[in-house]
Amino acid sequence: MTPAPVIIAIDGRSGAGKTTLAVELAARLRMHHKVSLFHLEDIYPGWNGLAAGIERYVTTVLSPLRQGDAAEWVSWDWANHYDGRTHVTLPAEIVIVEGVGAAANTARPMLDAVIWVDAPDDDRKSRALVRDGSSYEPYWDTWAAQEDEWLDADDVLDNADVHVLNRADGHAPEDVLQALNYLPALSPVLAPELSARRGLQLRAERIGAAPRAAELFHTLYGESANAVWLDSSNAASDASAYVNPEIANAAERSRFSILADDGGSFGQSVLHSWGATRLSAGCATVETTGPFFRWLDTVWGRKALRAPEGYECEFTLGWLGYLGYELKRETGGNDVHSTTPDAALLFAGRAVVIDHRDNAVWLLALEAPDADDWLELARQAVHSSARIPAPEAGGGPDRAAGDPAVGHCGVVPEFASRDTEDEYKVKICDAQAQIAEGNTYEVCLTTTVSAVDPGLDPWQSYLTLRRRNPAPFASYLRFGELVVASTSPERFLRIASDGAMRAEPIKGTRARASDPGIDEALRWSLENSVKDRAENIMIVDLLRNDLSHFAVPGSVTVSRLCAVESYATVHQMVSTIDARLRPGAPRAEAVAAAFPAGSMTGAPKISTMDILDELESGPRGVYSGAIGYFSLNAATDLAVVIRTLVMSPDGDGGRTLSLGVGGAITADSRPFEEYEEIRTKAFGVLSALGAEFPSP
Repeated sequence: MTPAPVIIAIDGRSGAGKTTLAVELAARLRMHHKVSLFHLEDIYPGWNGLAAGIERYVTTVLSPLRQGDAAEWVSWDWANHYDGRTHVTLPAEIVIVEGVGAAANTARPMLDAVIWVDAPDDDRKSRALVRDGSSYEPYWDTWAAQEDEWLDADDVLDNADVHVLNRADGHAPEDVLQALNYLPALSPVLAPELSARRGLQLRAERIGAAPRAAELFHTLYGESANAVWLDSSNAASDASAYVNPEIANAAERSRFSILADDGGSFGQSVLHSWGATRLSAGCATVETTGPFFRWLDTVWGRKALRAPEGYECEFTLGWLGYLGYELKRETGGNDVHSTTPDAALLFAGRAVVIDHRDNAVWLLALEAPDADDWLELARQAVHSSARIPAPEAGGGPDRAAGDPAVGHCGVVPEFASRDTEDEYKVKICDAQAQIAEGNTYEVCLTTTVSAVDPGLDPWQSYLTLRRRNPAPFASYLRFGELVVASTSPERFLRIASDGAMRAEPIKGTRARASDPGIDEALRWSLENSVKDRAENIMIVDLLRNDLSHFAVPGSVTVSRLCAVESYATVHQMVSTIDARLRPGAPRAEAVAAAFPAGSMTGAPKISTMDILDELESGPRGVYSGAIGYFSLNAATDLAVVIRTLVMSPDGDGGRTLSLGVGGAITADSRPFEEYEEIRTKAFGVLSALGAEFPSP
C-alpha cells in the first residue's frame, strides 16, 4: 500500500469537455508529480447505466485508491453491451477521476477537490457527437435524462470547489491549475506549481508622453468586465509643485495614475463576502472560506518583483480594488452583512502607469506568451491618446466639462436619505450621550443617500465627477455590474516596499466659496477651529496606535499636524503620521491592524464601532473602506472611500446609486452644523449628477 493520493474529480454533463481537460491537466501535473487518470465512461454498464456506473466507480475504484491501494475494476464492452476485461488503476501522488458522476454525493467524502465543468447545451451536444460519432446520437436524450435525474437528487454543483465555463479555446487547463493553487487541501502538494508561478519576470517600457488618461483607459479597458483606474485627477500640471514645500505632500499623492484590468495570462479577480472568497482565473472559479486578511496574506506581502531602473512608482503589478467597511468583522468589529461584496480585487499581470510629474508612461507586463501583443497594443494606445491636442476636458470620452447632464440620459436621479434631518440630529445627540458617559471620545457618524439609477452611463458619470471634483485618490472601479466612482482626497495607509509607513487622516471640512475673500476666510476658520483641531488630533493619536502594532519601536512620528489643503469644493484639515514597519512583519496583518481607517470610526476604535452599529441603520458597504493596490514588491497604497458614488445591481435588472456621508461627533458638536457638514461633503458628487441633497 502506498500513501493515500490526492484525488481530484472532474465532473459535469456530457460534452462539457471533461475528458480533454482531465488529459491536459494531468499532462501539466506530470511535470512535477506521478499522476493516475481514470475515466468513468470506461465503467458505465451501458447507455442506461449512469446510476449503476457511479456505484461501481465508488466501490471498486475510488474506495481502494483513497486507501492507497490499487483499484481493480471491470470495464464495459460497448461493442458487445456486456462486461469486458479487468483493469487496474494504480494509486499515485495525484489521481484524477473524470466523468459524469465523478463527484457524486457518495464519492465526495473521498475526494480532495471537485471541479465542475460546464458549457452551453448546444456546444455540449455538438462536442459529444464529434467526439463519439454517430454511435452516441441515438442515446443522447436517454443519457441526458439520466443526468437530469441525478442532478435533481444530488447537490454536486453546490459542493464543487472549482467551476469552469469551458469555451474549448485551450485556456481551461492553465486556468484550472491556477485556481487549484488556492485550495488549502491541494496547496501543499501543488507547491512546485505554485513556486513556478512565483518565478515572475517583469517587462517594463518607458514612453515619454503625456496621454489623456481617460482616453487611454477607455481605449484599453472600455470593454473589460473588470477594470481599475487609480486616477490622480488633480495631478499638478506644473512640475514645480512637486518641490514646493507648501504643496509637496498633495503633489506627491497625485503623481501617478494606474490603469489595469484582469486580462492576459495572469489575470484574476476576487470577490469576498461574509467569509467566502470567490476567485476567478480565466474560465475557472474557485471558492474558499476563511478571513479575508488571512487570504490576502497568502497572495501578497512578499517581494516577488523589483522595480525597473528609473521607475519611482511603488506599484509593480499586483492586486487592485477595494476593501469594504464590513471587513471590520475581522479587526474587532461586529459582523454586519452588506449588499455589496466586502472586498473586490483584480490581479493585473499587465498595467499602464502614468507619471504626471515627468510626463512619462510606463508599460508593465509579466513575462507571458501574450506579453508582446499586449505591449504593442498598449504602446499604440499611448501614442494615439498623446497625439490628441485637446485638454482633458475636451472631446472624446471626456465630453464637455460644463455639461451637467453628462451621463444622465436626460433624467436626474432623485436621492433619498436613510435618515431624515431630525433623525440624524437625534443620532448626533445619542452619540454625545455616549461621549458623556465615557464610552467614546469621538464618533464618526454616517448616513447614506441613495437613488434608483435612472439609466446613468457609469463611465460618463465618473468623467463628470472627476472634472468637477478632482482629487489625488480619485478612482474608477468596475467589477461586472458593480461600479465605484470615487473622488477621495484622503490616504488611508501606505506601506512602501522598503517598509516606510504613512497615514494621512482628514478631519475638518469647510465648503469652498467663489469669492476669494470669503474663501480665504473659510480656510482661516478651519485652520483656527479648536473643535476641528481636536477632532483631527484624536484621530492622529488613534492612528499612531494603529501603526505602532507592527512598527519599529520609536519610529512613529507626526510630521504634519492639522495642515489645511484646498480642493475643488472643500478645504480639508490633514495630518501625516509616519512609521517604519518591523522587518519580517506580516504586511497583510499590518493593514488589518489599521483597518478600517480611524478617521471613519472615531476613538477608541473598537468600542466606537460598536456604538456606530447601534446608531446607524444599515451597513456602510464600500463606503468608509479602502481603495488602492497591493503590489508584487510588497508595497501598498490605500485611500479612504469617501466622496464616492457606488452603482450596484439591485437584483432585479436595475441598479442602485448610493453615496455615504458623515462627520466626527464630539462633545461640543452642534447638530445643525454637523448636518450642514454632511450636505457640504455630498455636494461634490451630487451636483456632478445634477442632483440635490434630499429635502428634510
